[in-house]
Amino acid sequence: MNDQNQRAEVGRRRFRARGCLTWFSGILALLMGLMLIGAIYESAAETADRQAFPPPGQMVDMGGYRLHLHCTGSGSPTVVIDTGWGDSSAGWGWVQPEVAKTTRICTYDRAGMGWSEASPQPRTAREFAKELHTLLANANEPGSFVLVGHSLAGYTMRVYAHDYPEEVAGLVLIDPQNLSTSGVATPQPAPKPGKTSLPALIARAGLVRLLSGVNQDLPPQDQQAYKALSVTPRWIQTALDEGRGMTEGGAQARAVTTLGDLPLIVLSRGKDMDADSAASQARYLQLSTDSEQLFADHSGHNIHWEQPEAAVAAIVQMVRQARESATR
Repeated sequence: MNDQNQRAEVGRRRFRARGCLTWFSGILALLMGLMLIGAIYESAAETADRQAFPPPGQMVDMGGYRLHLHCTGSGSPTVVIDTGWGDSSAGWGWVQPEVAKTTRICTYDRAGMGWSEASPQPRTAREFAKELHTLLANANEPGSFVLVGHSLAGYTMRVYAHDYPEEVAGLVLIDPQNLSTSGVATPQPAPKPGKTSLPALIARAGLVRLLSGVNQDLPPQDQQAYKALSVTPRWIQTALDEGRGMTEGGAQARAVTTLGDLPLIVLSRGKDMDADSAASQARYLQLSTDSEQLFADHSGHNIHWEQPEAAVAAIVQMVRQARESATR
Protein backbone atom coordinates (compact mmCIF):
# COMPACT_ATOMS: atom_id res chain seq x y z
CA MET A 1 0.00 0.00 0.00
CA ASN A 2 1.48 3.36 -1.04
CA ASP A 3 1.53 6.45 1.16
CA GLN A 4 -1.54 7.94 -0.44
CA ASN A 5 -3.60 4.80 0.19
CA GLN A 6 -2.32 4.59 3.78
CA ARG A 7 -3.35 8.18 4.42
CA ALA A 8 -6.77 7.46 2.95
CA GLU A 9 -7.22 4.39 5.17
CA VAL A 10 -6.17 6.33 8.27
CA GLY A 11 -8.68 9.04 7.31
CA ARG A 12 -11.48 6.50 6.94
CA ARG A 13 -10.68 5.00 10.35
CA ARG A 14 -10.69 8.41 11.96
CA PHE A 15 -13.99 9.19 10.28
CA ARG A 16 -15.51 5.93 11.54
CA ALA A 17 -14.16 6.60 15.06
CA ARG A 18 -15.62 10.10 15.02
CA GLY A 19 -18.88 8.67 13.76
CA CYS A 20 -19.02 6.09 16.56
CA LEU A 21 -18.16 8.73 19.13
CA THR A 22 -20.86 11.01 17.76
CA TRP A 23 -23.38 8.14 17.80
CA PHE A 24 -22.43 7.21 21.38
CA SER A 25 -22.60 10.82 22.52
CA GLY A 26 -26.01 11.19 20.92
CA ILE A 27 -27.36 8.08 22.63
CA LEU A 28 -25.90 9.21 25.95
CA ALA A 29 -27.42 12.67 25.56
CA LEU A 30 -30.78 11.09 24.70
CA LEU A 31 -30.66 8.84 27.78
CA MET A 32 -29.67 11.74 30.01
CA GLY A 33 -32.49 13.80 28.57
CA LEU A 34 -34.99 11.02 29.14
CA MET A 35 -33.75 10.57 32.72
CA LEU A 36 -34.09 14.30 33.34
CA ILE A 37 -37.62 14.31 31.96
CA GLY A 38 -38.40 11.23 34.06
CA ALA A 39 -37.00 12.87 37.19
CA ILE A 40 -39.12 15.96 36.61
CA TYR A 41 -42.16 13.73 36.05
CA GLU A 42 -41.43 11.73 39.23
CA SER A 43 -40.92 14.86 41.33
CA ALA A 44 -44.15 16.40 40.09
CA ALA A 45 -46.04 13.14 40.64
CA GLU A 46 -44.75 12.84 44.22
CA THR A 47 -45.82 16.41 44.94
CA ALA A 48 -49.28 15.70 43.55
CA ASP A 49 -49.51 12.47 45.56
CA ARG A 50 -48.65 14.24 48.81
CA GLN A 51 -51.55 16.59 48.20
CA ALA A 52 -53.96 13.86 47.07
CA PHE A 53 -53.06 11.28 49.71
CA PRO A 54 -52.10 12.94 53.02
CA PRO A 55 -51.33 10.62 55.95
CA PRO A 56 -54.56 9.51 57.62
CA GLY A 57 -52.88 9.34 61.03
CA GLN A 58 -50.37 11.46 62.90
CA MET A 59 -46.69 12.04 62.16
CA VAL A 60 -44.82 11.38 65.39
CA ASP A 61 -41.42 12.93 66.11
CA MET A 62 -38.73 10.31 66.70
CA GLY A 63 -35.83 12.72 67.13
CA GLY A 64 -34.61 13.64 63.66
CA TYR A 65 -37.32 11.92 61.65
CA ARG A 66 -41.05 11.21 61.92
CA LEU A 67 -43.07 8.01 61.77
CA HIS A 68 -46.69 7.67 60.71
CA LEU A 69 -49.13 6.15 63.23
CA HIS A 70 -52.82 5.65 62.41
CA CYS A 71 -55.09 4.72 65.33
CA THR A 72 -58.86 4.20 65.23
CA GLY A 73 -61.51 2.72 67.50
CA SER A 74 -61.54 2.60 71.27
CA GLY A 75 -61.09 0.07 74.01
CA SER A 76 -58.36 -2.05 75.54
CA PRO A 77 -56.09 -3.78 74.76
CA THR A 78 -54.83 -1.77 71.80
CA VAL A 79 -54.01 -3.78 68.69
CA VAL A 80 -50.73 -2.73 67.03
CA ILE A 81 -50.09 -3.98 63.51
CA ASP A 82 -46.70 -4.16 61.79
CA THR A 83 -46.60 -4.93 58.10
CA GLY A 84 -44.62 -7.36 56.00
CA TRP A 85 -41.65 -6.55 53.81
CA GLY A 86 -42.60 -3.93 51.23
CA ASP A 87 -46.04 -3.27 52.71
CA SER A 88 -47.48 -0.18 54.37
CA SER A 89 -50.32 0.75 56.69
CA ALA A 90 -52.41 1.50 53.59
CA GLY A 91 -52.49 -2.25 52.94
CA TRP A 92 -54.68 -2.94 55.99
CA GLY A 93 -57.82 -1.22 54.74
CA TRP A 94 -59.93 -4.38 55.00
CA VAL A 95 -58.76 -5.25 58.52
CA GLN A 96 -58.43 -2.01 60.48
CA PRO A 97 -62.06 -0.80 60.22
CA GLU A 98 -63.40 -4.20 61.29
CA VAL A 99 -61.10 -4.57 64.31
CA ALA A 100 -61.88 -0.94 65.29
CA LYS A 101 -65.46 -2.06 65.96
CA THR A 102 -64.11 -4.14 68.86
CA THR A 103 -61.14 -2.21 70.27
CA ARG A 104 -58.53 0.44 69.54
CA ILE A 105 -56.22 -0.47 66.66
CA CYS A 106 -53.06 1.22 65.41
CA THR A 107 -51.26 0.62 62.15
CA TYR A 108 -47.97 2.31 61.41
CA ASP A 109 -45.30 2.58 58.75
CA ARG A 110 -41.73 1.54 59.44
CA ALA A 111 -39.15 4.22 58.78
CA GLY A 112 -38.84 4.90 55.06
CA MET A 113 -42.02 3.01 54.18
CA GLY A 114 -45.51 4.37 53.57
CA TRP A 115 -45.86 7.88 54.96
CA SER A 116 -42.95 7.54 57.41
CA GLU A 117 -39.63 9.32 56.99
CA ALA A 118 -36.38 7.39 56.75
CA SER A 119 -34.27 6.41 59.76
CA PRO A 120 -30.46 6.41 59.78
CA GLN A 121 -30.34 3.10 61.68
CA PRO A 122 -29.89 -0.40 60.17
CA ARG A 123 -33.13 -2.13 59.20
CA THR A 124 -33.22 -5.10 61.57
CA ALA A 125 -35.86 -6.70 63.80
CA ARG A 126 -34.46 -5.28 67.02
CA GLU A 127 -34.19 -1.78 65.55
CA PHE A 128 -37.78 -2.03 64.30
CA ALA A 129 -38.90 -3.10 67.78
CA LYS A 130 -37.03 -0.21 69.42
CA GLU A 131 -38.53 2.28 66.98
CA LEU A 132 -42.04 0.93 67.47
CA HIS A 133 -41.64 1.09 71.25
CA THR A 134 -40.47 4.72 71.04
CA LEU A 135 -43.25 5.57 68.58
CA LEU A 136 -46.00 4.28 70.87
CA ALA A 137 -44.49 6.06 73.88
CA ASN A 138 -44.08 9.36 72.02
CA ALA A 139 -47.65 9.13 70.74
CA ASN A 140 -48.94 8.52 74.29
CA GLU A 141 -50.43 5.16 73.35
CA PRO A 142 -50.48 3.17 76.61
CA GLY A 143 -50.35 -0.60 76.73
CA SER A 144 -51.31 -3.22 77.05
CA PHE A 145 -50.92 -4.21 73.41
CA VAL A 146 -51.96 -7.09 71.23
CA LEU A 147 -49.12 -7.19 68.73
CA VAL A 148 -49.90 -8.31 65.18
CA GLY A 149 -47.06 -9.00 62.75
CA HIS A 150 -47.35 -10.13 59.16
CA SER A 151 -44.50 -11.90 57.36
CA LEU A 152 -41.23 -10.02 58.09
CA ALA A 153 -42.89 -8.37 61.09
CA GLY A 154 -43.08 -11.80 62.70
CA TYR A 155 -39.40 -11.24 63.53
CA THR A 156 -40.11 -7.77 64.92
CA MET A 157 -43.05 -8.68 67.11
CA ARG A 158 -41.23 -11.73 68.47
CA VAL A 159 -38.37 -9.48 69.56
CA TYR A 160 -40.73 -6.76 70.87
CA ALA A 161 -42.66 -9.25 73.02
CA HIS A 162 -39.37 -10.46 74.47
CA ASP A 163 -37.81 -7.03 75.07
CA TYR A 164 -40.94 -5.29 76.45
CA PRO A 165 -43.00 -8.12 78.00
CA GLU A 166 -44.79 -5.89 80.50
CA GLU A 167 -46.51 -4.07 77.61
CA VAL A 168 -47.76 -7.10 75.69
CA ALA A 169 -51.08 -8.87 76.32
CA GLY A 170 -51.02 -11.16 73.31
CA LEU A 171 -49.34 -11.90 70.01
CA VAL A 172 -50.85 -12.69 66.59
CA LEU A 173 -48.42 -13.70 63.84
CA ILE A 174 -49.92 -13.74 60.35
CA ASP A 175 -48.02 -16.14 58.10
CA PRO A 176 -44.75 -15.11 59.78
CA GLN A 177 -41.39 -15.02 58.03
CA ASN A 178 -39.61 -18.35 57.69
CA LEU A 179 -37.16 -18.96 60.54
CA SER A 180 -35.36 -21.83 58.84
CA THR A 181 -31.58 -21.66 58.92
CA SER A 182 -31.17 -23.93 55.89
CA GLY A 183 -29.29 -22.17 53.14
CA VAL A 184 -28.77 -19.07 55.31
CA ALA A 185 -25.26 -17.70 55.42
CA THR A 186 -23.72 -16.48 58.65
CA PRO A 187 -25.56 -13.23 59.34
CA GLN A 188 -23.56 -10.12 58.56
CA PRO A 189 -24.21 -6.82 60.35
CA ALA A 190 -26.89 -4.91 58.48
CA PRO A 191 -25.54 -1.76 56.82
CA LYS A 192 -26.84 1.64 57.74
CA PRO A 193 -29.18 3.19 55.15
CA GLY A 194 -27.95 6.05 53.03
CA LYS A 195 -26.61 4.61 49.80
CA THR A 196 -28.61 5.04 46.61
CA SER A 197 -29.01 1.85 44.59
CA LEU A 198 -29.61 1.40 40.87
CA PRO A 199 -33.28 0.39 41.44
CA ALA A 200 -33.80 3.62 43.40
CA LEU A 201 -32.25 5.61 40.55
CA ILE A 202 -34.60 3.88 38.12
CA ALA A 203 -37.48 4.88 40.38
CA ARG A 204 -36.15 8.44 40.49
CA ALA A 205 -36.48 8.49 36.70
CA GLY A 206 -40.17 7.60 37.04
CA LEU A 207 -39.97 4.15 35.45
CA VAL A 208 -41.32 2.24 38.47
CA ARG A 209 -44.31 4.57 38.67
CA LEU A 210 -44.89 4.35 34.94
CA LEU A 211 -44.86 0.54 34.85
CA SER A 212 -46.70 -0.20 38.11
CA GLY A 213 -50.38 -0.99 38.34
CA VAL A 214 -52.74 -0.77 41.30
CA ASN A 215 -53.20 -3.53 43.85
CA GLN A 216 -56.75 -4.67 43.17
CA ASP A 217 -56.81 -6.85 46.30
CA LEU A 218 -57.18 -3.68 48.38
CA PRO A 219 -60.38 -1.69 49.03
CA PRO A 220 -61.02 0.57 46.02
CA GLN A 221 -60.53 3.74 48.06
CA ASP A 222 -57.02 2.62 49.08
CA GLN A 223 -55.65 1.38 45.78
CA GLN A 224 -54.28 4.65 44.40
CA ALA A 225 -52.80 5.75 47.72
CA TYR A 226 -51.08 2.38 48.10
CA LYS A 227 -49.55 2.67 44.64
CA ALA A 228 -48.43 6.25 45.29
CA LEU A 229 -46.56 5.10 48.40
CA SER A 230 -44.94 2.06 46.85
CA VAL A 231 -43.35 3.51 43.69
CA THR A 232 -41.15 6.22 45.21
CA PRO A 233 -37.34 6.04 45.24
CA ARG A 234 -37.43 6.21 49.04
CA TRP A 235 -39.67 3.14 49.25
CA ILE A 236 -37.50 1.20 46.77
CA GLN A 237 -34.31 2.02 48.66
CA THR A 238 -35.84 1.23 52.05
CA ALA A 239 -37.15 -2.13 50.82
CA LEU A 240 -33.63 -3.00 49.66
CA ASP A 241 -32.18 -1.87 53.00
CA GLU A 242 -34.72 -4.03 54.84
CA GLY A 243 -33.75 -6.97 52.66
CA ARG A 244 -30.09 -6.47 53.58
CA GLY A 245 -31.02 -6.52 57.27
CA MET A 246 -33.15 -9.64 57.03
CA THR A 247 -30.52 -12.25 57.95
CA GLU A 248 -29.42 -10.30 61.02
CA GLY A 249 -33.05 -9.72 61.96
CA GLY A 250 -33.75 -13.44 61.59
CA ALA A 251 -30.85 -14.23 63.91
CA GLN A 252 -32.22 -11.76 66.46
CA ALA A 253 -35.64 -13.42 66.26
CA ARG A 254 -34.22 -16.94 66.57
CA ALA A 255 -32.36 -15.85 69.71
CA VAL A 256 -35.78 -15.39 71.39
CA THR A 257 -36.53 -18.98 72.37
CA THR A 258 -39.44 -18.50 74.78
CA LEU A 259 -42.17 -16.01 75.61
CA GLY A 260 -43.40 -17.99 78.59
CA ASP A 261 -47.19 -18.28 78.70
CA LEU A 262 -47.90 -15.20 76.56
CA PRO A 263 -51.06 -15.93 74.51
CA LEU A 264 -50.00 -16.56 70.91
CA ILE A 265 -51.93 -17.22 67.71
CA VAL A 266 -50.18 -18.17 64.47
CA LEU A 267 -52.47 -17.62 61.48
CA SER A 268 -51.10 -19.61 58.55
CA ARG A 269 -52.00 -19.54 54.89
CA GLY A 270 -53.97 -22.45 53.50
CA LYS A 271 -52.51 -22.30 49.99
CA ASP A 272 -48.96 -22.94 48.72
CA MET A 273 -47.53 -23.85 52.13
CA ASP A 274 -44.29 -25.78 51.56
CA ALA A 275 -42.90 -28.17 54.15
CA ASP A 276 -40.11 -25.83 55.28
CA SER A 277 -42.54 -22.95 55.90
CA ALA A 278 -44.97 -25.25 57.70
CA ALA A 279 -42.17 -26.46 60.00
CA SER A 280 -41.09 -22.87 60.65
CA GLN A 281 -44.58 -21.79 61.66
CA ALA A 282 -44.85 -24.80 63.95
CA ARG A 283 -41.67 -23.62 65.66
CA TYR A 284 -43.28 -20.25 66.31
CA LEU A 285 -45.95 -22.10 68.29
CA GLN A 286 -43.24 -23.45 70.61
CA LEU A 287 -42.53 -19.91 71.83
CA SER A 288 -45.45 -20.05 74.26
CA THR A 289 -47.19 -22.60 76.44
CA ASP A 290 -50.45 -20.88 75.43
CA SER A 291 -50.32 -21.04 71.63
CA GLU A 292 -52.75 -21.93 68.87
CA GLN A 293 -52.47 -22.26 65.11
CA LEU A 294 -55.31 -21.16 62.82
CA PHE A 295 -55.52 -21.42 59.03
CA ALA A 296 -56.84 -19.12 56.32
CA ASP A 297 -57.90 -21.95 54.04
CA HIS A 298 -58.56 -19.84 50.95
CA SER A 299 -55.54 -17.54 51.13
CA GLY A 300 -51.93 -17.36 50.12
CA HIS A 301 -49.29 -15.38 51.99
CA ASN A 302 -51.11 -12.02 52.04
CA ILE A 303 -54.01 -13.09 54.23
CA HIS A 304 -54.95 -9.49 55.11
CA TRP A 305 -55.72 -8.93 51.40
CA GLU A 306 -56.90 -12.32 50.21
CA GLN A 307 -58.95 -13.48 53.23
CA PRO A 308 -59.10 -10.47 55.56
CA GLU A 309 -61.99 -11.91 57.57
CA ALA A 310 -59.60 -14.62 58.82
CA ALA A 311 -57.12 -11.99 59.98
CA VAL A 312 -59.89 -10.01 61.70
CA ALA A 313 -61.22 -13.14 63.43
CA ALA A 314 -57.78 -14.11 64.76
CA ILE A 315 -57.11 -10.60 66.08
CA VAL A 316 -60.53 -10.25 67.71
CA GLN A 317 -60.13 -13.70 69.28
CA MET A 318 -56.84 -12.59 70.85
CA VAL A 319 -58.39 -9.32 72.08
CA ARG A 320 -61.16 -11.23 73.83
CA GLN A 321 -58.67 -13.69 75.27
CA ALA A 322 -56.57 -10.82 76.64
CA ARG A 323 -59.65 -9.19 78.17
CA GLU A 324 -60.63 -12.42 79.88
CA SER A 325 -57.11 -12.80 81.30
CA ALA A 326 -57.17 -9.22 82.60
CA THR A 327 -60.38 -9.87 84.61
CA ARG A 328 -59.13 -12.99 86.37
